[in-house]
Amino acid sequence: MLNKINIAVLVGGGGTNLQALLDAADRGEIPSGNISLVISGKEGAYALERAKKHNVPTATADRKWYEKQEDFEEAILSSLKENNIRLIVLAGFMWILSADFIEKSGCKIINVHPALIPSFCGKGFYGLKVHEAALEYGVKVSGATVHFVNEIPDGGQIIMQKAVDVLDDDTPETLQKRIMEQAEWKLLPAATQKVCEELIKES
Repeated sequence: MLNKINIAVLVGGGGTNLQALLDAADRGEIPSGNISLVISGKEGAYALERAKKHNVPTATADRKWYEKQEDFEEAILSSLKENNIRLIVLAGFMWILSADFIEKSGCKIINVHPALIPSFCGKGFYGLKVHEAALEYGVKVSGATVHFVNEIPDGGQIIMQKAVDVLDDDTPETLQKRIMEQAEWKLLPAATQKVCEELIKES
């Protein structure tokens, strides 16, 4: 029986969610998983520096480098295979992965979304756009969701959610920061551990 699941974190920018995972792993909060690889969708992303500081191997695959989506996805699949990855965590990865990729990877894939799905999710809802929409709508509660990834953007089964109050004087930026601190950075490590535990039981 496997005692640890190899995890790849796919990142796109600063890597604050990656940092939350690395810190949680350091605190012993992901005992069933091992962060074995960080793949950036953007060259020179600061997230790669965070990975290197923790001695985690890195790779970069920018969609703009490849003529076809299949070639881009093949590059990622190759890195996953080399590192025997069983779980992919999407943490700010800005490129959409196809249904074909999801099937070929043979991995469970999870994503963190900065709203309470099914609100403010799906195609076009990412980054600050999510928080702008929430404030425009006037919701009093928002939050974050970790869910499995399937072929529909933000359409996979929900694993965990955490609600965060929206304040009267919130801007998209202040709401984004509070949801990260109070929900995303707590949920993502907890959900990662939960899925790793399930994968070990299945193996």
